[in-house]
Amino acid sequence: MIDFEIEKEYAKKGFQVICGIDEAGRGPLAGPVCAAAVILPLGTEIAGLNDSKKLTEKKREVLFPIIIENAVAYGIGFASEKEIDKINILNATFLAMRRAVEAMETTPDLLLIDGNQRPKIGIGTEVTVVKGDMKSVSIAAASVLAKVSRDRYMLEKAREYPQYAFEKHKGYGTKLHYERIAEFGVAPIHRRSFLKKILGDTDV
Repeated sequence: MIDFEIEKEYAKKGFQVICGIDEAGRGPLAGPVCAAAVILPLGTEIAGLNDSKKLTEKKREVLFPIIIENAVAYGIGFASEKEIDKINILNATFLAMRRAVEAMETTPDLLLIDGNQRPKIGIGTEVTVVKGDMKSVSIAAASVLAKVSRDRYMLEKAREYPQYAFEKHKGYGTKLHYERIAEFGVAPIHRRSFLKKILGDTDV
């Protein structure tokens, strides 16, 4: 059940600026990981809001401007495929989360983070929420902003690298994507650390 119960619980403890954080794109073979941070007024009603993975692409696009319009503040952060290769996907995800929080014009005093690992951003108190995108409105809103932002980025890259059909799979390891890598090789946008079997360990 997605609602503001978690936010209300912490508001009762004295937290005033509560921010939801989520990411998109930890699993793909190509492109960046993206994170979003969102502060919503308690009680904001956004019809149809859910975990971004449970929404259609069209529905996410509809919700994107509605979330932004209702937000007290929001931020989007990316960590590139090169940063993923350099510091690993977990640390790159934390970096994207930090950039998302730092991009906001408002400083939160509580960060509700989807998952079970704290990124240690250094701004506010961090609370992890397992499956938070299915429980917290703030986290669900962040999941939509992150997913849409990353998908839009990959659509831009689809025009730059049309041979890989990024518009169809957004960089995830689909059968089509692997076929295109086999045919055209690895592009600069690919995560080399995710393609060790193809490249060989010595070329990563």
